[in-house]
Amino acid sequence: MSDKKINIAIVGLGFGAEFIPIYQKHPNANLVAISQRNETKLNALGDAFGIEKRYLAYDELLQDDEIDAVHINTPIPDHGAQSIKALKAGKHVACTVPMATTVEECEEIVRLTEETGLTYMMMETVVYAREFLYMKELYDNGELGKVQFLKASHQQDMDGWPNYWPGLPPMHYATHCVGPVLGLTRGEAEYVSCFGSGTIREELIKEYNSPFAVETTHIKFRNSDVSAQVYRSLFDVARQYRESFEVYGSKKSVEWPLIEGKPLVVHTAKKPEPEIPEEMECPDFAKLLPKEIQPFTTGGVYDEDDNTHLSFTQGAGHGGSHPHLVHAFVDALVQNHSPYPNAKQSANITCVGILAHESALKGGEIIKLPEFTFEK
Repeated sequence: MSDKKINIAIVGLGFGAEFIPIYQKHPNANLVAISQRNETKLNALGDAFGIEKRYLAYDELLQDDEIDAVHINTPIPDHGAQSIKALKAGKHVACTVPMATTVEECEEIVRLTEETGLTYMMMETVVYAREFLYMKELYDNGELGKVQFLKASHQQDMDGWPNYWPGLPPMHYATHCVGPVLGLTRGEAEYVSCFGSGTIREELIKEYNSPFAVETTHIKFRNSDVSAQVYRSLFDVARQYRESFEVYGSKKSVEWPLIEGKPLVVHTAKKPEPEIPEEMECPDFAKLLPKEIQPFTTGGVYDEDDNTHLSFTQGAGHGGSHPHLVHAFVDALVQNHSPYPNAKQSANITCVGILAHESALKGGEIIKLPEFTFEK
């Protein structure tokens, strides 16, 4: 392993605090600074983890020449603008999902990475969760056979969440279900068609002028005969939190459990009918990581009952994905290769959701993904 070190700053310390000890223990990372607008919280975390450089102002952090890369964990509306600022300041960027809230911001991020040669990675948890990594291993080994169809969902009750969440159109935050259907085969979405269903409360509708309780999108893959279906709900739908992913192949299919904590179900073709399904306890994939950060697939900052963060609690620890995300980003910088998802791939994933909502408002009209989101 290379002994090169990347100097990292974490921006946003709610959910972002989860990544502090992972970067501190990664053999190729130096966590040199943290940033948070709340000075009390900033100092508390800085003291707890022994981090000297602390910034209240993001713009001031970007002027620090010691910092090679930023990991952004701020509210959704800030992602696009803050990523663009960081790239213009010469910093590599890792950013929590989604990449941005407009197609134009996604395009600007892609343009800047192409002009500067800097690295951008959207930190999509599901494509590094143990369940996805298990299915990806089956796919890479040929055990699924030909992939025939993919399906995913992300359902969550967002009542009580602050600021920009009330009334948010379901597909505007769709990366947790779009990411895995594209990520398994490293496919690209060519066009989408989406239908809205149901109606949320009047006081929620007015926030974004969006009435739909559920949005369901069909995704046609580019240069492929495969399509996928994803669906999403945020308000006024009775459902336990669920990030799910299902793949249907000619030899094997794998289905996410309906209830959190239950086993995956693997279906194997040509067995006697009662023997086709098999419950599978998903293995952990810490083996893919440097030994120093392997323990973080099963524990971290938010793994104690008296120290929880709602996104982590509802998401069941995000499938042990956090150290995988850190390693994918840091290793890409150390080895000078493209992480998954890179800027174009992140734009393709994010724009699916943005354009799907536009399609729903137009009664399911087919909308093509823009050319700048295509790699191949």
